[in-house]
Amino acid sequence: MSVDPARFLADLHALRAFGRDGHGVHRPTYSPDDLASREWFAGRLRDAGLRAGIDGIGNVLGEAPGTGPRLLLGSHLETQPHGGWLDGALGCIAALEVARALGGGIDVAAWADEEGHFGAFNGSRSAIGDLSEADIDAAANRDGTPLRAALATAGYASRPRLRLDPARYRGYLELHIEQGPELDTTGQALGVVTAIVGLRGYRVRFEGQQNHAGTTPMAHRRDAGAALVRLAGAIAREFPTACAPRTVWTVGRIELEPGAPSIIPGAATMLFQIRDTDEAVLDRLEALLLRLAAEEDRGPCRVGVTRLRATAPAIMAPALRAALEAACERAAPGNWQAMPSGAGHDAQQLARIMPAAMLFAPSIGGISHDVAEDTREDDLVRSVQALADAAAQLLR
Repeated sequence: MSVDPARFLADLHALRAFGRDGHGVHRPTYSPDDLASREWFAGRLRDAGLRAGIDGIGNVLGEAPGTGPRLLLGSHLETQPHGGWLDGALGCIAALEVARALGGGIDVAAWADEEGHFGAFNGSRSAIGDLSEADIDAAANRDGTPLRAALATAGYASRPRLRLDPARYRGYLELHIEQGPELDTTGQALGVVTAIVGLRGYRVRFEGQQNHAGTTPMAHRRDAGAALVRLAGAIAREFPTACAPRTVWTVGRIELEPGAPSIIPGAATMLFQIRDTDEAVLDRLEALLLRLAAEEDRGPCRVGVTRLRATAPAIMAPALRAALEAACERAAPGNWQAMPSGAGHDAQQLARIMPAAMLFAPSIGGISHDVAEDTREDDLVRSVQALADAAAQLLR
């Protein structure tokens, strides 16, 4: 099946105009630009002959008419703050182009809030029945806006939420930029995802004693900031002895209270994250984190660890992977590879109710979540062609 490169690239650049920010895009979930992009995308789906609408959480779904075998393709439309123009957008426009090229059998989705402005994968979780009304009540973005209020402002609050029927589909496919340097560094044209990482996120809280920085002797201090630094150092020393080859971990935010140069911090907080494709590795590193925190808790400061988030790894479906691999070999003979995804994607939520697989296009320099994010046009076209080829094979 041949896609139309000019039509595909024109739509991809048209979507870029919603919230354009220099070379990148600023299109946070439920912002005016995000809402406008969802209406525009629903319109493009209708132009392609699909029945399209937007549900009560902001998911866009276009359903192909007729009967017969179906595949679901998609990704997300919103971006990180001041982020890239291809993250999520590529998968949505590619799904639209595959639906047009195949002329039937393809449903297209744009999931809401994959980027986590109001939570974790709210749109795809809602579609598989894993987002409760209580979850929606509890959710808010970083500036404190409740999800309920954002949905009301968007005009979505009174709409029903989509619930997918997995019996309708042979599976779910998602095209995405790699968001890492491996394909670009090795010169590979395409990547077929083997598994998507699971994620564990934590808040580590240190309680000490606020005091005068000039008059409190070092031996008398209960410095919460110093305790935080010691734990971070222990993690840096110990985690490499217990991790797997592709495990990553990040101290993403540090806050000292009150954060003044002449005051010993009485409290400190760090947000910490671990990612791996093996649940056993995540369990092992979580246990190590808790042990290191308990050791620091025996010092002058109290230390508490709260798990904020846990997303399970997802293994991609063998039959769908095989179709993508065969398509990659036709599109780029000998110039593709199988690889895990170090980033989370909606595909790992869909994989909980149906077979799912992912295809990667290279990211120039491995840059993503930044306005400098980019991919060469020939790589973009090759990736959507491979996606269409695999979809056609699976529908046959």
